[in-house]
Amino acid sequence: MKVIKAFIHQHRAADVIQVLKAAGGVSNLFVTTGQGMLVAIDAGEQHYSMDLGDTVIRECKLELLCEDEQVDALVAVVRQHARTGKPEAGWVYVTDVIQAIPIGTSE
Repeated sequence: MKVIKAFIHQHRAADVIQVLKAAGGVSNLFVTTGQGMLVAIDAGEQHYSMDLGDTVIRECKLELLCEDEQVDALVAVVRQHARTGKPEAGWVYVTDVIQAIPIGTSE
């Protein structure tokens, strides 16, 4: 199993999530929002963070658990639908999962 983590512009998240669900096999999708330092599409997308002391944009981190054979297709979906027209619209990371244990069962 693998975990795919994608850091994308917040305004692209809904489209990416819809396409991931339509692709099938996505059962564990986690979405968090925050501030990051991806390249802004325009000046209206960025703002100055007093906490971070730098210019930031609103970003989403998508995390999903998938089978090894799904990785290439799901990464391709994220890369295609998270595009903004800028050279660095986000990042995708893939890591191995050693063990996944459901909560709520005694096994």
